[in-house]
Amino acid sequence: MKVRDLLSKDSIEIGAMASNKKEAIEQAVALMMKRGNITDSQQYIQGVYAREEEGTTGIGEGIAIPHCKCDGVAAPGLAAMTIPEGVEFESLDGAPVKLLFLIAAPNTEDNVHLDVLSRLSVLLMDPDFSDALKAAKTSDEFLSIIDEAESQKENEEGQRSTEKSGSDVYVVAVTGCPTGIAHTYMAAEALEKAATSLGIEIKVETRGSGGAKNVLSDEEISRASGVIVASDTKVPMERFADKPVRECHVADGISKAEELVKEAAAGTAKPYIVKENVKEGQKDNASQNDSIGHQIYTHLMSGVSHMLPFVIGGGILVALAFLLDTLMGYGDAGSAFGTATPISAFLKYIGGLAMGLMVPVLAGYIAYSIADRPGLAVGFLGGLLASNGNAAIADYDWSNVGGFAKFVQDFAFVGDGSGNTVSGFLGGIAAGFLAGFVVLWLKKITEKMPKSLDGIRPILIYPVCGTFIVGVVMCFVLNPLIGVVNTGLSIMLTAVAASGMIWLLGLILGAMMAIDMGGPINKAAYVFGTGMLATAAELTAAGASTADPQVQACYISMAAIMAGGMVPPLGIALACIFFPNKFTEAERETKISNIVMACGFITEGAIPFAAADPAHVIPSTMVGAGVAGLLSALFGCTLMAPHGGVFVFATVGKPFLYIIAWLAGSVVTMIMLGILKKDVSKR
Repeated sequence: MKVRDLLSKDSIEIGAMASNKKEAIEQAVALMMKRGNITDSQQYIQGVYAREEEGTTGIGEGIAIPHCKCDGVAAPGLAAMTIPEGVEFESLDGAPVKLLFLIAAPNTEDNVHLDVLSRLSVLLMDPDFSDALKAAKTSDEFLSIIDEAESQKENEEGQRSTEKSGSDVYVVAVTGCPTGIAHTYMAAEALEKAATSLGIEIKVETRGSGGAKNVLSDEEISRASGVIVASDTKVPMERFADKPVRECHVADGISKAEELVKEAAAGTAKPYIVKENVKEGQKDNASQNDSIGHQIYTHLMSGVSHMLPFVIGGGILVALAFLLDTLMGYGDAGSAFGTATPISAFLKYIGGLAMGLMVPVLAGYIAYSIADRPGLAVGFLGGLLASNGNAAIADYDWSNVGGFAKFVQDFAFVGDGSGNTVSGFLGGIAAGFLAGFVVLWLKKITEKMPKSLDGIRPILIYPVCGTFIVGVVMCFVLNPLIGVVNTGLSIMLTAVAASGMIWLLGLILGAMMAIDMGGPINKAAYVFGTGMLATAAELTAAGASTADPQVQACYISMAAIMAGGMVPPLGIALACIFFPNKFTEAERETKISNIVMACGFITEGAIPFAAADPAHVIPSTMVGAGVAGLLSALFGCTLMAPHGGVFVFATVGKPFLYIIAWLAGSVVTMIMLGILKKDVSKR
C-alpha cells in the first residue's frame, strides 16, 4: 500500500484559506468526507479535537498533521491542504501552518495502513519535500511529488538495512504518542537522523497504534550508554532500571532530537530507579520526567481547565443580568442593580452559583491531578473553605471563653475583632496542592495494611483523614493568615483616605482589585469602596452637596475600584489578540467572553490565566489595574453605583476620561503579558 492509495485528487485542496485552527480542521474534514470513508463525522471531528487538546499536531516548519483513530472511520484515508497565507496552529515553533495533512484511521486490529501513514510522517521531516508540496500548483503535481519521494525513501531504507554503523557509542530510544499515528514515527525519524549526523548508532522502538515495533532487547538496553523515552503514553520502564534515562514529551523528540541524542550518548541523565508497587507502564520516575516547575504547571492546568467553564458561563450570565437591568431602566438601582427584574435576578442567581463553584473545582482537580480520584473530594473541601471562609461557628456564644478557645475566636473563625477569612482563588490553589499531597501521604502510610483492608482505604481512610487534615490547615493556618492581611489592608486604606492623597488611594485600590481577582485582597478594596459610598450617602443626608470634596473623594474611590477591576479580563483578551503565541488555543478562545466580563466589571474572568501562570499574569494585571485606578483618580472620575461596569457609565462623572483610564491600564497589562509570558512552544 502506498500513500497514493489513501490520498486522492478529491481530498486535496491547493491554495486553501483559513482564519484560524478550527476553520482549517473543519475544511480538512470536509475534504476527508468526500472520500466516503467516514461513517460518523461528528465522532471523527470530536476525536480530532480531542487529540489537539492532548498536544498540538502542528509539528513546526509550517506543517500540521491532525489525526484521529476511531469507530467513526470505515477505511483509512488522507486529506491534504496547502495554505499559502498560513494559519495559526499553536505549532511547536510558533510558525503558521502552510501544509496540512489530515489522517483518518479505523479502530481495527488490521493496521497495515499505519505503515503508510508513518512513512508519510517521516517524509515530511525532509524540508525539501515539504517545501515542494507547499509550492505545488495542482493536485496532480502534489501527488507526483509524493510518489517520487516515497519511491526514493524505499530505496534509501533498503540501503540502510544493509549497512551497519561503526560507532562505538550506542543509544536506544522509545517514541510514542496518544494515537500513535504521526508523532511516534516523526520523533523516531528525527532521533535517527540526529544520531546519524553525530556518528552515533541508535535503535528506536516505536509504540504506535499498530503496537510496539523494533522492540529493544535486553542485550541492546544493556549495551546502550543512555536511553531516550520521548513519549506521551505509558511505556514499560522496569527494563531500564539503573540506566541513564531521559524522559520527555514526544514533541521534544522531534524538536530537540540532537540535544537528546547527545545527552544519551554522554550518559549524563539520572539513573532510572524502579519503585515498588508501580504497575508496568506507569511513569513512576515522575521526578525525572519533568522539572518541578513543569509538574506544578501540569497540576495547575488540570484545575484551571476544569474551572474555566464555570468562570465563563457564570460570568456572562451575571453580565447579562446587569445588561437587562440597564435596558429596563434600572441602571440607578444601587445595590439592587442586577436583581431589579425577575429575569435579571434569576440570571444573577444562577450565574453567581456557577462562579461560586470555580474555586472548589480548581482545588478539586489540582488534587485529582496529583493523587488521582481519592484527591478529588478532599480538594473540593479545601476549595470550599477557601471560597467561603471560616464562618461555620460564627454564631457560637464566645462571651465566657478563654485560652485556646479565645484564640479560635480571634484568629480562626469569624467573630468580633477578627478579619475576613475568605482566601479566594490563591487559597484554592494552596488547598488543591495541600489536598493532593495529603492524600499521597495517606496512600503511602497505609500501603502496608493487610490486603483484606484495601477496600476501606479509598472509601473511608482517604476521605475522612484527608478532609480532617485539610480542614484543620485551612481553618487554622491559611484562611486566618489571609484574614490578618485583609484586616491590615482595611486599616491601610482608611489611613490613606484620611490623608487626602486621592491619587495614591486610586493607585492602591486599582492594584488591589487585580492581585487575587475576587479573592480577599480584591474584596477588601471593594468593601472599602462600598463603605465609601455609604459614607457619601450619610454626608449628603446630613446636608452636604455632591460637589463637596469629601463626597467627591468617596465617589472617586469607587470609580478607581471599578476601573481597576475591569482591567484584568480586558488586558488579557487584548494580549490573546496581539500576542497569540503566548497563549494556548483554549485560552485564546476565551477572549470574547473576557471582553464581555470586563465590560460587566467581572474581574474573575482573569482567574484561569492567573492560576495557570501567576508569576507573570498577576504582576501584569496588578500594574495595569493600578495605572487605571491612578488615572481615574487623577482625572477626578466619579462613580455612584457599586457595580455594573459599562452598564452604569451613566452614573460616571467624566465618562470619556474614565474610558481612557480603563483602556490605558488594559494596554499596560497587554504589553506586560507580551513581554513577560513565554511562548507556548517554549514552555
